[in-house]
Amino acid sequence: MNPYDQLATEYARFAREGRSYPLGRFPRCPRPQVALDAPKVVIFSPHPDDEVIVGGLALRLLRKSSWNVVNVAVTQGSDQERQAERLAELKACCDCIGFGLLQTAPNGLERVTAETRDADPARWAASVKVIADILNQHRPRVVFLPHADDWNSTHIGTHFLVMDALRSLPADFACYAVETEFWRPMDSPNLMVEVSLQELADLMTALTFHVGEVRRNPYHLSLPAWMVDNVRRGSELIGGQGAAAPEFTFATLYRLCKWSNGNLEKAYQGGKFLSSRENPAGLFGR
Repeated sequence: MNPYDQLATEYARFAREGRSYPLGRFPRCPRPQVALDAPKVVIFSPHPDDEVIVGGLALRLLRKSSWNVVNVAVTQGSDQERQAERLAELKACCDCIGFGLLQTAPNGLERVTAETRDADPARWAASVKVIADILNQHRPRVVFLPHADDWNSTHIGTHFLVMDALRSLPADFACYAVETEFWRPMDSPNLMVEVSLQELADLMTALTFHVGEVRRNPYHLSLPAWMVDNVRRGSELIGGQGAAAPEFTFATLYRLCKWSNGNLEKAYQGGKFLSSRENPAGLFGR
């Protein structure tokens, strides 16, 4: 028997079978004690669910480094009738995975797009101030935000919103900026972070709390395949053309920079692979 027949059959079986698995209603994932003065990580999520889709590195910082990870719900989706429900789902998701949660407004910010940035400067300035106030209050060591070409209009808008907020802060404000990808891959990631089997299972589990969204499109089931493909792409995008792939099965790709003196600067030359055994805190200096 051709073993690839069995491999393809098993992939298809799990994809079908996974549709019958329960959504939400799982116990909280284990999490470490986090000191009150632990370094803070802030994830600026365009929509409820982005916090765990791109959250491999943030989860590692929580579990291996005992850093305080806080998700900021930039929006609560564009469907106003679902915004309260999506917030409830998001609270359950963050409680499951161990992330803190901040709202930007009772129903989240609205019209967070590059078009609003150009056409409605007053609305945009008010939204920038909300994000700047969060940054100023929490003084994070690390900020997560989508990259500037992540296809979805709210993902792109969130990138510019956070960047404009950073520019509005005093010149001595400094942090690391981790750009994320989901809808459209980055051309130049510089960091591949391995995701362990347990971390992947926990991210998928947390994602199921976004019940309304994964019923519409069961993307929690495709998360492993996406992370497998990240290893394929990242091996050469980060390691160089022709480079051998690391012994990772699942990974997430990022671009790590440092915000300093009012600009984004390279955090290091070249690219890095971070295995699941390593403490990610070393990426972020002091």
